[in-house]
Amino acid sequence: MERASLFFATNINGFRSPVMLCLALAALLASAVGQSEYLNKPSFGPPDSHIQLHESDPGLKKALVFAEEHYNQGSNDMHLRKVSRLISATKQLVKGIRYTITVELSNTECKKSSMLRTCDFYHETQKLKTEMCVFEVWDIPWQGTSTLLKQKCQPKVMSEQEDTNKVMDASISPSLEQESAELLGRFKQFMVKYNKVYSSQEEADLRLHIFHENLKTADILQSLDQGSAEYGVTKFSDLTEEEFRSTYLNQLLSQWTLHQPMKLASPALKSAPSSWDWRDHGAVSPVKNQGMCGSCWAFSVTGNIEGQWYLRNGTLLSLSEQELVDCDGLDQACKGGLPSNAYEAIKELGGLETESDYSYTGHKQKCDFSNRKVAAYINSSVELSKDEGEIAAWLAENGPISVALNAFAMQFYRKGVSHPLKIFCNPWMIDHAVLLVGYGERKGIPFWAIKNSWGEDYGEQGYYYLYRGSDACGINRMCSSAVVN
Repeated sequence: MERASLFFATNINGFRSPVMLCLALAALLASAVGQSEYLNKPSFGPPDSHIQLHESDPGLKKALVFAEEHYNQGSNDMHLRKVSRLISATKQLVKGIRYTITVELSNTECKKSSMLRTCDFYHETQKLKTEMCVFEVWDIPWQGTSTLLKQKCQPKVMSEQEDTNKVMDASISPSLEQESAELLGRFKQFMVKYNKVYSSQEEADLRLHIFHENLKTADILQSLDQGSAEYGVTKFSDLTEEEFRSTYLNQLLSQWTLHQPMKLASPALKSAPSSWDWRDHGAVSPVKNQGMCGSCWAFSVTGNIEGQWYLRNGTLLSLSEQELVDCDGLDQACKGGLPSNAYEAIKELGGLETESDYSYTGHKQKCDFSNRKVAAYINSSVELSKDEGEIAAWLAENGPISVALNAFAMQFYRKGVSHPLKIFCNPWMIDHAVLLVGYGERKGIPFWAIKNSWGEDYGEQGYYYLYRGSDACGINRMCSSAVVN
């Protein structure tokens, strides 16, 4: 664990995105920017793999020009700099194309104010100044956008014996060594904070690699977020996207053919107040933890029923999710479920026991439900409008709401109001059920307050705050509630 190089010995591919998504994006890229650029083999390897590029690659040329322009715009030099040597370049398919480029930049004889088409480098060695730079450029061809994710430059250091045309080996660059040490330090802090223990050195190597890639993804989310969210290291930072999705999320939510029609709820009688939070009115139980089980649907529904029971009877009960995991024959326990099914199962069972009577284990076991222990029941269930204004009014008037959303950005969320770009948070790819408990504004940014089921050590004491007003992440597409008469 002490030698950084030990962790970087293996190149692990294929962690960020499903194969089919990558193939679809590759096809879209080919049609958007010309097939020749993307269909020359090898175009892309396994998902998230890094493909070495030749300097003739058209996409690389475009990325180099973009990086040069941004460097010159941000520098204080009187003269333009341009690439004098390409050291290495790779591309990676990550919801677009991410180019990682290491180059030498040298100053030219052209002033920034000049309009010359060609700019020569200084011929006198003493006037030639060179930096070694690492750029990361994220290109989304079908949107016609490019973003500079990273720019790190340092003066080119030469020994007396070195030829001035040779660059110091990047593998022993002090700044890159320092960067590797910093990564290892962050990983160790992560392991201590979240009590992570790995079975072998190989497993630790693998988890560090994933951790490193996840830091990059969090950086992308951070740089492009439209709200006030902070993304970074979370307790899920050593999991691939697929591992995170299969363990904590719920793929059944996006399978629309499985959804049964529900009765539409009557609209609220009054317009929505400027803000509302059911935590302030006693209708929300403490944050729970679903563990390594895709039972978010059960937590979303029980949270809703807890609120409905409180509003009708004046008593806040913590109700049993495990009863649904074990006894709901319409859903698939830790493999996912639908709130609409859960409501029907609760009606058929006759109600829910309390958490204390039927405690949570996080895995399916034999149904142990007892009618004699029923603590709360429901009469029916309703589906809400998809208009966010009407959702807010209904929530303020009627209680917390069972909702679902695309949870991609949630893996790396730490605090603030999250507002991911739609490309990261497709509203049709819903995969996590949660509880909407309130709404308001923070420094002018409208938000939904969302009770999650990943424990209090997630997000803001277990809560996720999502931008309100743009149907972000599909938050408006699956809103429902039990009805207690």
